Amino acid sequence: MPKTSARLLSLLSLLQARRDWPGQLLAERLEVSARTVRRDVDRLRELGYPILTIKGPDGGYRLGAGTQLPPLLFDDDQAVALSVALQTAATTGAGIEEAAARALSTIRQVMPTRLRHRVDALQVTAVERPGTRPHPRVDPQVLVTLSSAVRAHEVLRFDYTPATPSAAADADPAAIPPRKVQPHHLVHWGGRWYLVAWDLQRGDWRTFRVDRISPRTPTGPRFTPRELPGGEVAAFVVGRFQGSGGWPCRGEVILGLPAHVVSTYSHDGIVEELGPDHCRLILGAWSWPALAATIGKFDADIQVIGPTELKDAFAHLSRRYAKAAATDPTWAHPSQ
Repeated sequence: MPKTSARLLSLLSLLQARRDWPGQLLAERLEVSARTVRRDVDRLRELGYPILTIKGPDGGYRLGAGTQLPPLLFDDDQAVALSVALQTAATTGAGIEEAAARALSTIRQVMPTRLRHRVDALQVTAVERPGTRPHPRVDPQVLVTLSSAVRAHEVLRFDYTPATPSAAADADPAAIPPRKVQPHHLVHWGGRWYLVAWDLQRGDWRTFRVDRISPRTPTGPRFTPRELPGGEVAAFVVGRFQGSGGWPCRGEVILGLPAHVVSTYSHDGIVEELGPDHCRLILGAWSWPALAATIGKFDADIQVIGPTELKDAFAHLSRRYAKAAATDPTWAHPSQ
């Protein structure tokens, strides 16, 4: 049997690992009797840990929230994992870089010397893949608001900024009504945060980029969650964002190039041969401007079959490119 002090630390670590623990299961994990577990729980209570007793046939314990935060316990592996997570926080796009750095500094100060040396030796630098676009920053408070609504099963209302604003929205942003959804999952995919939700206005599942969401308050009534297609959020998100049929923006064009040339560079696009020098391309992307730009990389004439959003994106890019071509080459940045 381990010494009392070591056993108390093990017991506290287990209580922090999950919400509820049956007394008998704790005894088995610690390899002691249920009576010893009860005595150890009493000792932890004397040290200031608010451990609640769960009533029921089996009985059990739960580490409750107290008015003061008692000392936290991390074993060596947990401390290393926490260090890695905090050092790579900048890649999440959650806007918590400074807070993560301060948290790592605070935790490091209270580590024992042997563990501090181990963590200091583990310096992690997160580097994005070459060519990867900068990830949009997300307001941490928006993440908290969305997560709370997901957990409470409360209807959300929010303003959503489209990738390519319409003419009506440019004239009067208030002309676009707020979205109304039943939020189900908050996920991080490809460097961006997404809200997976049932869109009440469209009667279908949607994924919304969190950096474009401006929540409205208060939240709506509670709802009974629907079953996510496929039953698992990971499979659902992968299905939405992998393959041209799963991208949030999907368009169809005719290119003045042979099909075998286009298929070499279209990756997950669908290419159909229409003749020796023409082909049909169906492709998807994160946004309509991104899709138009991707198609524009083919040095060929382009005929847009649809949808209208893709045509608008080409017009949007053409104005931007024309402006870039007309820019005075002697112009310098104001900071220079």
